[in-house]
Amino acid sequence: MLEIVFSDSACGSLKMAQHYGQGAYPGGCIGVIISRSDGRKPSKKEKRAAQREAEKKERFAWKRGASMGGNPADIYGFGLMLSMGDISEDAPGNRRQQALERLYGVFPKGTGHSAAQELLWRAASDLKEVRERAAEGEAIRIWYSHQPDELCGFYWMMAQLLQWEGRRGPVYAVRLPEWESDEKGTVRWMAHWGEIAPGEWHRYSALQRLVPPAFCQSCADDWRILQEENAPLRAVLNGRLASVPETLYDGFIRREIAAEAGAFHEAKLIGRVLGKYKLGVGDAWIALRIEEMIHSGELEALAEPEEDMPLYHRFLRKRGER
Repeated sequence: MLEIVFSDSACGSLKMAQHYGQGAYPGGCIGVIISRSDGRKPSKKEKRAAQREAEKKERFAWKRGASMGGNPADIYGFGLMLSMGDISEDAPGNRRQQALERLYGVFPKGTGHSAAQELLWRAASDLKEVRERAAEGEAIRIWYSHQPDELCGFYWMMAQLLQWEGRRGPVYAVRLPEWESDEKGTVRWMAHWGEIAPGEWHRYSALQRLVPPAFCQSCADDWRILQEENAPLRAVLNGRLASVPETLYDGFIRREIAAEAGAFHEAKLIGRVLGKYKLGVGDAWIALRIEEMIHSGELEALAEPEEDMPLYHRFLRKRGER
């Protein structure tokens, strides 16, 4: 069965899920984030303790984990970030590359163009391969959620599949539940498949549903409308994708800016916006909107970031403040 996801993080996690828990724990790099309400930096001892605790949890999860089974070569990730930028092309081309280059432009100089080119080349190659394998009758399973990029990807894939009608096998879809609770009654809200740990994927395969032709047609029709509108941004409103202005999230950004006094670090501001409001967009889009606020004179950049750092690794202040 061909597996379709819409981000690199989901793709990597699902590939690990296929053989998760099999054999000895492989180890690997584990990152931890430690924050304090008083702003103090953690000591080396505290960092080591947090690292050991994280490794302990990973080992335990591996030991009790269950694998999905399957072949990593059957997994295809289309991380095209279709909720942002031009979507007028039926197949990703120059306009999608321009949109991706704009998003990647907030990262170190020289990386945006090459990263966008690589992503588009891989997407075109993978789409061709999926179509060829589907024509041979292989089943397709699509993993999506109500996160804007994943839902846009799902609608886009439905439009692709509609063109292959009669030349493909069965299609299944798995939508990520919005929430779940554990045996202790703790509720966990889930945003997208990139958040799902490798040891958890097997639990969701039972949620797959066969995609009937009418549903495929409906999603493809909605995608055509979004393509015709070709707004700078798409968001999920009342459970449905909608074309929206690029200023949609500015109010949330300004709310966090208003709480700042004097100089403040842009990366920390972006982190608060993403963590607090769960908008379904990434750091690049928020950084681009802040860049617009700088150009309009609303904010002032105090210094440019180091050459090998993202654009938002710098300090800002509100215009007129000292």
